[in-house]
Amino acid sequence: MNWFVELFTNAEEAASHSVAIPHTVLIYAITIALGSWLGRLKIFGITFGVTWVLFVGILLSYLGITVEKDVQQFLRDFGLVLFVYAIGLQVGFGFFASLKKNALTNNLLASSVVFIGIAITLILHFTSGSNIGILTGVMSGAVTNTPGLGAAQAAMKDLKIGEVNNAYSNISLAYAVAYPFGVFGIIASLLILRKLLGVDLERERELHRKLDVLRSNKPIAVHLNLENIGLTGKPLRHIFEFLKEPIIVSRMLHNGEVITPTPDLILNSHDVLLVITTKNQLHHLKSLIGSESDINLKNAPESNLISRDIVVTRQEVTHKRLGDLPEIHQHDFTLTRINRAGVEMVTNGNIFLQLGDTVKVVGTQEGVERITKALGNSLKKLEIPDLAPIFIGVALGVILGSIPFHVANMPVSVKIGIAGGPLIVALVLSKYGGYIYLNNYTTNSANLMMRELGIAIFLAGVGLGSGEHLSSAFTNGSALSWIWMGICITMIPLLIMGFIANKFFRKTYFEICGLLSGAQTDPPALAFALKMAGSDIPSATYATVYPLTMILRIIGAQLLILFFS
Repeated sequence: MNWFVELFTNAEEAASHSVAIPHTVLIYAITIALGSWLGRLKIFGITFGVTWVLFVGILLSYLGITVEKDVQQFLRDFGLVLFVYAIGLQVGFGFFASLKKNALTNNLLASSVVFIGIAITLILHFTSGSNIGILTGVMSGAVTNTPGLGAAQAAMKDLKIGEVNNAYSNISLAYAVAYPFGVFGIIASLLILRKLLGVDLERERELHRKLDVLRSNKPIAVHLNLENIGLTGKPLRHIFEFLKEPIIVSRMLHNGEVITPTPDLILNSHDVLLVITTKNQLHHLKSLIGSESDINLKNAPESNLISRDIVVTRQEVTHKRLGDLPEIHQHDFTLTRINRAGVEMVTNGNIFLQLGDTVKVVGTQEGVERITKALGNSLKKLEIPDLAPIFIGVALGVILGSIPFHVANMPVSVKIGIAGGPLIVALVLSKYGGYIYLNNYTTNSANLMMRELGIAIFLAGVGLGSGEHLSSAFTNGSALSWIWMGICITMIPLLIMGFIANKFFRKTYFEICGLLSGAQTDPPALAFALKMAGSDIPSATYATVYPLTMILRIIGAQLLILFFS
């Protein structure tokens, strides 16, 4: 049975035998398996998810179960690279969309939460004299942001201060101690704001039912009678010249026949147009074309048109503007809408299709079959991830993260690091990779697997290297100070910006709940807000601010280490 005992011995003993690698794999497997299982348990209705892997790793390390340091550091860093790259691919499209004007206010408010938290961390650093590395760990735990922890550790490694005063271990412990109070602190802040703002939940729900009608800017379909005699005898494209935003005329009742019109079709009086547009342009369209029609062209018995949702799976159609694709410039079908990463858009010639886009098409049976073949619609292709573009992106990210930047008065050069480099490359490639034939598309399940595997390996490595100092952190009182500092970093920014968002920017309580949950990149808080709202209202603001605040959290943690260590 000696072989079995050796598998569970510490790294030094295992390294002298032929079981060093099996020992490491076994300990990681046990850590991740136990942590993942415990992550399903609810405490006061809240789950801590994959963060339990960190807690289990700390416990095993505290009990003397360790792995070889070099292997642990490699797995920790490699897991972090996989995680942040998957995060970048996931939020890339939403990140660039969040920078648009209509989402600017929400992102400014959420960014302010991040900046206030960083400012409080610095104030605590200068007033208490606490190590900035430890406080960065406290901050990352207080805002439940694991990538920030990884970014801070990577920065410490680049500055060669990772082993000073057990900095690696202490920053991980500080994160682990602050994390649970960060989760509950976010929810407590939402409840305090509810009392502070005097929110009546039922009245809030009714308010949103009314606002949804006014604010929605998703594409809608509307039937319009052609009543403007100035348009009679003019080509259909003449209408487009009067509009600021693109529209699609998917069906048209023309000369008694339901057709899919081309831009050159000459308009006649009594035509009925089925227009795909946005609500904020509807009033202008009615003024330009005519009133809404009682005719429903979708159900017209004389129509031979069908509609179909087609998934883009051919890479060949993703490298050109939609308007430059010869397959699109044919009769008998019309592309009406594109759904990408949950965002629905009206089609126009300047859009570049991406793998995984879902395109709604209207046309004859023959026309729809033709465009289906052109776009692919082979879901099986998407189920097999193309690893080459992913790891080319990872390689580019590591190279970018390793470029030294020389900053005045800094003793060493600054690097973006293995957390920042892959993240930036993933963001850019998720948006523009198709232009250079690097399609980084992955299905949601494949992205989730890569993300969860990466973070689990990273947290297991962090935990297994931190537990030996657990008892000293509690006996010398450090853990208690980390807790109260973490509570300050969690709650003060949320209460300040939640109040400002309501009083000065007229954000509703449910919008604030989603905004603050996104600012903390905290899914448990979002789940709590969704249950309280009884709808998906908080999800909208959460999704709007999550990409930008995730990036700011990662960069902020790095900058604290780089400039204040």
